[in-house]
Amino acid sequence: MVVRFLVFALCFVILGLAEHISPRKKAPDKNLKRRFSNLMLIAIGSGIILFFVPAKAVSLAYMVRERGWALFSFLGVGPYWQVILSVVFFDLLIYFQHVLFHAVPALWRLHMVHHSDNHLDFTTGLRFHPVEILLSALLKAGAAAALGPPVTGVVAFEVILNAMSMFTHSNLALPERMDRFLRLLIVTPDMHRVHHSVIIKETNSNFGFNLSIWDRLFGTYKKLPKLGVLKTPIGLSQYQKDPPSDIKGLLILPFTGKPGTYSF
Repeated sequence: MVVRFLVFALCFVILGLAEHISPRKKAPDKNLKRRFSNLMLIAIGSGIILFFVPAKAVSLAYMVRERGWALFSFLGVGPYWQVILSVVFFDLLIYFQHVLFHAVPALWRLHMVHHSDNHLDFTTGLRFHPVEILLSALLKAGAAAALGPPVTGVVAFEVILNAMSMFTHSNLALPERMDRFLRLLIVTPDMHRVHHSVIIKETNSNFGFNLSIWDRLFGTYKKLPKLGVLKTPIGLSQYQKDPPSDIKGLLILPFTGKPGTYSF
């Protein structure tokens, strides 16, 4: 928990400064309000997990390994490879979780809180409905119980996921050559920006949060948006004029909002 918070704080400061120095797009009016609401969502979600999900992924991974039930224990691979395989497996799991939240209409209603943001910056990477955060935590805990990955691997993945979620959503202008090089391995801000396009076919692409290989492997990779990176409208078509930005509106959006036709 301490390590994850320290990395979060470090990324928060670094990306905040980087966006100010080299922004990809100009920030909209009332930017402070939407940023505050995004941070409130992650605070509420984290609080729910802390109090209502005591058996988290790290705890379950430790318990399973202590009792000798760990699947990784029977694979015959060394501890370092177990950590690497854990990070890769959980990253693949989050990829499929993301696809699922776009595919199932009920889950899309939760996930559209994230997509309703009309401007991308690092706080968008924290803008998830508390129920979605809870469901994701339960999924990761279940996977940890089934596999028994090393605790170090689970912690490493959680830290990487948190940092990469902020990075991939950041309003950061990377040099084109650097972007091309980085996206061979990881998801870049411009690559993920395609996913936040209002165009449905583009929204349902580039699902990865960390490793870019999953989108290439499963045929969901799209290099560039049709209208170009800077001209592509961000968000949801039904909320272009009046996007929800206050915390109350975001919390009730899945139950009262218009889902559109984005889920497939």
